[in-house]
Amino acid sequence: MPRTLRSPRQKALIALLIEQRKKSGLTQAQLAKRLRRYQSFVATVESGQRRIDVIEFLDLAEAIGFDPIDAIKKLRASVRSQ
Repeated sequence: MPRTLRSPRQKALIALLIEQRKKSGLTQAQLAKRLRRYQSFVATVESGQRRIDVIEFLDLAEAIGFDPIDAIKKLRASVRSQ
């Protein structure tokens, strides 16, 4: 399996997370507070320096307020069209 940190799918996931966070009107600091993490955690995820696992994705979806299933479908469709 190829490395995924800079893959098109990873980049699409990051873009989706940033889009959803901004759409909800949250700053990185506000999101970090909801996650009970440091702002630097959110920054490293959004800059592509850190991958997230499924549980972290679900936590992010809940903290931001989007449906993770819909997001995965959207992500899957966007990656297929590339």
